[in-house]
Amino acid sequence: MNEQVDLAEYLFTRLRQLGVDSIHGVPGDYNLQALDYIEPAGINWAGNASELSAGYAADGYGRIKGVSALVTAFGVGELSAINAVGGAYAEMSPVVHIVGTPPMAATEARMCLHHSLGDGNFRLFADMYAKLTVAQANLTDPVTAPSMVDHTLRECILQSRPVYIELPTNMVKARVSARGLKFPIELSIPHNDEGFEDAEVELILARIYASKQPFIIIDGFTAALGIAKEADELVRVTNFPCSTTSFGKGTVNETYTNFFGIYAGEAGKQVYRPWVESCDLILRIGSLYSDVNTYGFSTKTHPKHTIDFNRNTVEIGGTNSFTNAHIKPLLQKILSRLDKSKLPRYDPLPDLGNPRQLLEALPSTSPENLIDQATFWQRISTFFRAGDIILTETGTPSIGGRDFVLPPQTTLINSGIWLSIGYMLGAAQGAALAQRDIIRSLTASPNTTKDASGALIAETPPSTRSSQHTFSGRTILFIGDGSLQMTVQSISDMIRNKLPLTLFVINNDGYTIERFIHGMNAPYNDIQPWKYLLAPQFFGADMDDANYPIVTKQASNYGELWDVVGQKEMQEGKGLTIVEVFMGREDAPDALKKLVASAARRNSGQAQGQAAQQSQSQTHEEVQKNGKAVEPERRPSHEKMIKVSG
Repeated sequence: MNEQVDLAEYLFTRLRQLGVDSIHGVPGDYNLQALDYIEPAGINWAGNASELSAGYAADGYGRIKGVSALVTAFGVGELSAINAVGGAYAEMSPVVHIVGTPPMAATEARMCLHHSLGDGNFRLFADMYAKLTVAQANLTDPVTAPSMVDHTLRECILQSRPVYIELPTNMVKARVSARGLKFPIELSIPHNDEGFEDAEVELILARIYASKQPFIIIDGFTAALGIAKEADELVRVTNFPCSTTSFGKGTVNETYTNFFGIYAGEAGKQVYRPWVESCDLILRIGSLYSDVNTYGFSTKTHPKHTIDFNRNTVEIGGTNSFTNAHIKPLLQKILSRLDKSKLPRYDPLPDLGNPRQLLEALPSTSPENLIDQATFWQRISTFFRAGDIILTETGTPSIGGRDFVLPPQTTLINSGIWLSIGYMLGAAQGAALAQRDIIRSLTASPNTTKDASGALIAETPPSTRSSQHTFSGRTILFIGDGSLQMTVQSISDMIRNKLPLTLFVINNDGYTIERFIHGMNAPYNDIQPWKYLLAPQFFGADMDDANYPIVTKQASNYGELWDVVGQKEMQEGKGLTIVEVFMGREDAPDALKKLVASAARRNSGQAQGQAAQQSQSQTHEEVQKNGKAVEPERRPSHEKMIKVSG
């Protein structure tokens, strides 16, 4: 390798080494020279119709692949993407945002340049991004640029959040040292203090062994923290009743007999919340305590009974706070030392509702039955298979999708706090591209096999942030008509890259969730009706391309729906398929109605403080009848005294 390379070559080579196989973005005069270095680095240029869609796509790519990259131009380009980067920060998606900026001589002279505010301040936009990224680098010095690139990329992956890199036009060809490219970027997690970690593990195990009614809640940051495999193993080994939050759905194998769906607090089953609030130990992993994810804060558990595992902290019982405790090795040590003979046992497991049994118990549909929000989301689960990537847009799809019954080895992407409608269409494009990049890598690997359906199975997980081993090639999106209109040009990006995608467009004539919040019949919640199935033609798809088939269908009743999903094209997931599903204008999942009612009470001030209080609606004796752990035979143990902070 040459001792020196152009700075842009160094940057994109590093991204390729980290596993970025495709880059999203929009060309602009300040980044054009840099774009010339992408293809020589072995990276595909996806190209997008807008910076916002590119940002959403990079977010989706990062959630599947473990890292992604976005290229925009200074000012107008980067600000068009800032909403997407804000969402990636809020929901922990690792996006490297590279911004082509004006030449240093012009910025130092405070010249009045296009795409600026004309005031000579060229730091304003970078200052904005500093609030939404975990590391920033302005590559103005050839001597320090390589180390700045390495540091910024490292922070992106380790913190699983966006970073911001400025590349001035005059620095694109600047010669920099290439020595660093001989070695991978150091991504190892620092070791915990051995004695401190051992004491912490013993304390946690003691709490687990002493519990009589334990419960596990897996949340959405679990995958971002790189501990999805450990969380799944904890659920499997302990056999404790387990639930996910809506944001965490898909993280745990939902075929486990101790999996009881989503814990939805006041929006869920009446028996569930009192049972959880009677538990004497709740293990929470990767928590996000947003109003939406906690159903109006009604799923927050009592700190006294909770052990909360987050990135570098563990909160035990509301009093002990362990900081600088890296969660992955800590969980691995807990699993390695877990004595199953000391675990409390449920005999039988509590009756909290088995999602698969509930699906099987649904009455059969007649062909003429209209498609309804109440059962559609459960029924469509029969279409899913192992290896699928499924996305649900904010609104009725996100709320309804919480009732999906997922096969093992599937990934579900939804939004837990940012809730920017239109995001999922771009994210689906990015996720589909990431899956294709992964499949191409697996196809070239000698350690890859296929299951009965033809999905690829890796012996070890590829470079993704989840524990998924199986990839079907199918990416499936559920999106409302109003959301689709926000970012519809992402369909053009799908066609441009010939990505296999299945889109279920829920046509319920406008902004349904807003109707339930306020203004059921108000004109501002209406949208212009579109002919959604003509989108592929409008965006230039070759309707006769046998290698990239375009399929468009409509379904207004269950007979039409089952005919559509049973077709070979739908099952294979090749090409682009758009299914327009008609539902009632004032129809919504029951959980959404409850969530909206809770929000209305909270916004009016009627429910302040109630969400954190413990429900008294069911006595301890009643809860015992619904499922109580059997305490195992115990041997005396000695707890170590440890110093804690907090």
